[in-house]
Amino acid sequence: MQSESGSAANSKGKQKNTRLPRLEQALGHVFSRADLLQQALTHRSHGTPHNERLEFLGDSILNCVVSALLFERFPAQREGELSRLRANLVRQEALFELAQKLSLGDALLLGEGELKSGGFRRPSILADALEALVGAVYLDAGFEPACAVVTKLYQSLLEGLDPLRTHKDPKTILQELLQGRHLALPRYTLQATRGEAHEQEFEVECSIAELEIRALGRGASRRAAEQEAAQRAFEMVVAK
Repeated sequence: MQSESGSAANSKGKQKNTRLPRLEQALGHVFSRADLLQQALTHRSHGTPHNERLEFLGDSILNCVVSALLFERFPAQREGELSRLRANLVRQEALFELAQKLSLGDALLLGEGELKSGGFRRPSILADALEALVGAVYLDAGFEPACAVVTKLYQSLLEGLDPLRTHKDPKTILQELLQGRHLALPRYTLQATRGEAHEQEFEVECSIAELEIRALGRGASRRAAEQEAAQRAFEMVVAK
């Protein structure tokens, strides 16, 4: 079932997306060229101009800025360690999490097919749109404003970053935590598969019976969904 917000943002004939000012406020950038913001939020299923070229540009800028932030924050880390940290920060799951914090799905422009299949919450679509937004900011105002947007987006992630831990994936971290507490390992169960074969979304549940914990994760692959579920389960275990 399509959300009310997704429906409002994608109504045919509705030229003005009322959620854009809130999105600009969250980004910390007000666009001079509204067409760039509109394009960044337009999936190819909705029509042209869509956001794929902006996504390409934004991906490069994200990698550049995140590299610089890590270089400054961790002067003692070697090149290989910095590369692992960067890969963890720019992976689809991380971008999806950032996009969710921006409520980006509420502002996306999607075709009818993508709307019906829940495209406004699909990790791959949201991650791509976030990269496109960064590319749009760069074209709208230049590198420094784009750098400021990326820095703001990643502020909380960088503050909580532990270079000694981040090369381990969430499933490994959760497993080690449970083993340290002499608890049984978590169980991962596929709950649902949505979308077309070329762009599927998987939903996996991570359950820890002894702690009565159940956490859901979504991703473009079963492995990605398991990792997200493990991360959420880890946070629930720590909070107990």
